[in-house]
Amino acid sequence: MKRLIFFILLLQSFALSAQFGTPNPANQWDASWVSVPGNGEKDPGLYLFRKILVLGTKPETFKVYVSGDNRFKFYVNEQLVSIGPALGDLKHWNYETLDLAPYLKAGNNIVAAVVWNEGDLKAVSQFSLRNGFIVQGTDAPTKALNTNDTWKCIADKSYTPIKQTVKGYYAAGAGDQIDMNLKVKGWEKQAFDDSSWVKAKPLFEVSARGIGFRTSNAWTTVPSILPQRELKYQRLASTRKAEEVSVPKNFPAEKAAFVVPANTTAKVLLDQAIYTNAYPTLIFSNGKNSTITITYSEALYDEKGVKNNRNEIDGKTISGRQDIVISDGSANQNFTALNWRTYRYIELKFETKDSPLTIEDFYGTFTGYPFEMNATLESKNQELSKMLEIGWRTARSCAVETYMDCPYYERLQYIGDARIQLFVSYFNSGDDRLAKNALNLDDYSRQADGYTLSRYPDTQNQIIPTYSLWHVSMLYDYLYYGTDRKFLKDKLLGSRQILNYFISFTDKDGSLKNVPGWNFTDWVPDWRMGIAPAGDDGSSAAMDLQLLLALQSGIALEKAEGNAEYAALYEKIVQKLKATIQAKYWDNSKKMYADTPAKDKLSQHTNSMAILAGLVDPSNALNIAKNMLSDKTLSQASIYFKYYLHLALVKAGLGDDYLSWLDIWRKNIALGLTTWGETSEVETTRSDCHAWGASPNIEIYRTLLGIESDAPYFSKVKIEPHLGLIDEIGGSIPHTSGKIAVNYKRTGKTLNAQISLPENLAGTFIWEGKSYDLKGGKNSFQL
Repeated sequence: MKRLIFFILLLQSFALSAQFGTPNPANQWDASWVSVPGNGEKDPGLYLFRKILVLGTKPETFKVYVSGDNRFKFYVNEQLVSIGPALGDLKHWNYETLDLAPYLKAGNNIVAAVVWNEGDLKAVSQFSLRNGFIVQGTDAPTKALNTNDTWKCIADKSYTPIKQTVKGYYAAGAGDQIDMNLKVKGWEKQAFDDSSWVKAKPLFEVSARGIGFRTSNAWTTVPSILPQRELKYQRLASTRKAEEVSVPKNFPAEKAAFVVPANTTAKVLLDQAIYTNAYPTLIFSNGKNSTITITYSEALYDEKGVKNNRNEIDGKTISGRQDIVISDGSANQNFTALNWRTYRYIELKFETKDSPLTIEDFYGTFTGYPFEMNATLESKNQELSKMLEIGWRTARSCAVETYMDCPYYERLQYIGDARIQLFVSYFNSGDDRLAKNALNLDDYSRQADGYTLSRYPDTQNQIIPTYSLWHVSMLYDYLYYGTDRKFLKDKLLGSRQILNYFISFTDKDGSLKNVPGWNFTDWVPDWRMGIAPAGDDGSSAAMDLQLLLALQSGIALEKAEGNAEYAALYEKIVQKLKATIQAKYWDNSKKMYADTPAKDKLSQHTNSMAILAGLVDPSNALNIAKNMLSDKTLSQASIYFKYYLHLALVKAGLGDDYLSWLDIWRKNIALGLTTWGETSEVETTRSDCHAWGASPNIEIYRTLLGIESDAPYFSKVKIEPHLGLIDEIGGSIPHTSGKIAVNYKRTGKTLNAQISLPENLAGTFIWEGKSYDLKGGKNSFQL
């Protein structure tokens, strides 16, 4: 009998964990995924759910799990509590863990959700199984909210996802078309009459299969490790232009109404003044069947399609992502975009019919991952402060539920971009949760052969082999700057599989040959699709050097958290590869590394990676670094790869020249950008916001102030400032045990350095080639 009971319990556990991915059988899921009856599994649409929850007293805690497909907004007593789920894939479908107690009260409570599906127009990052919604309680009282047929629901027919026409590659999803004549209004309010609504339809009948029970093709749910997003009210700055309508001077900086006459086509161009991600909200009245088209753009374009100075509007027009709203003629209609929009400029185009349209208000609600700037800079150099401000805005704009290459065009988490973004997070915020989420997602993307996809989540399965190699280096970065000592253990299998995959493409001499995929290195104008030059035999110095860097990262990971045998194996491969690179690519006449065995092309990229990999002694590294700066025939690093160029220049001994390397960032500022552009061709760059250009937010602290981790999990610190002509500067970065703060002041040839460390942190201070011990607490030097 005991065996039979155990077997039954085991089968039940299999059934629930297979359907819902529950990691803990003691906390089994017994709610149902639900949908609106009569709607297809993948029909695009807007689906509303609600339930009255009756409570005898206000609870101290009320924890539930919530998820949906594609997306949901979850309300309690008319307050927005959560937007989700955080992006994942079908095998790692996130649910949000919410404590509803702050929003609940004794008596009747209305709990409501809107779930929407963009159908075939959904973002490339958006996986989807079918329309669905779930709420799961965590104990007996909270299970009163479990989704089942006690929830009521309806399809809101006002919504149609619309295809976007945007310059360049676009992957960020549909626009919203809302016909207010069909909209269900007030559905999230307790007093709303839902008597015409239908019962929610439970999904997935459990069926027997093998020794256990499972459901076919369900989501496997996992808890999101991310906090809820920041949501902050945000006014636009000004009206830059108005056609065929009179707009109050204080609009939109302040709430102010204006009227668009009947039978009129009018336009109003609004300027946020800075780049932002926000949920736009339009409040309007009257104007039966008027059409309002909202166009969002990072910048305006001249007649040649060039952006030039972003502050200038004369002779320029707007083009980009749009939403369309149709008025039903009633008072105080409200349109808020289902998903957030990205913009600096917004055009409101009004096409009225037989009655005038009143615009009551227009504003945004900023959203993003809730990073806080926990680093400080004390400097009289206003340019540095400006660069930090722009870099932080760029980094925040490219971080919501994942890191992103660009929030306007793609919203895809590329490994190459993310490596720099993670460092910005480490140095500026100290919050590594989004970094862990990124590394998890990269790992989920690993293919059968072992390599990762270039970006993830990604429904198009793009392959950039070089980015898979950068993933191994990102794990190494986490080893030194992360806070979770257990996190890397289960990532080593992925690191080994990636390295094994690339090793399988090496020749007898250890050199990589003809790795399939888009072998992108950097956006260099004379490189086809950003691919570094390769020889006739398929070998490339850039590829070999990146493999070398990844192997070196793998060795450090194995020594710290893994297996000494793997480290020894990688070390043997490294020694052979170093010798091959030296013999194959070193150009003795130019005293630099060439891009190919023919030695007909050279680049800053190859020579930067050679220095970073430790292939040359200090004197040769210094000569190579000087040549990289002076020889303009070399292929030049873009704003992205300057991160690696600058690391190499500092390692070679030129760190005191750092301020002279920032011309591309100065050009961005001069052209009115408030975030860093995607490429070095600032006038014409596709995207005005790419956080791979935010490397000054790392370098100001790591290079100028000289602060960096010197042991796994930042258990030691190395401080080696590169002040150049700066006489006085200070600042701090976050550390898991507190803050690391420095202050430098030079008088003549004397340096006064004040360094404050957390009590449990020690390390080394380096100045003019000499090392000094640092201890926890305050350290003072006069050198």
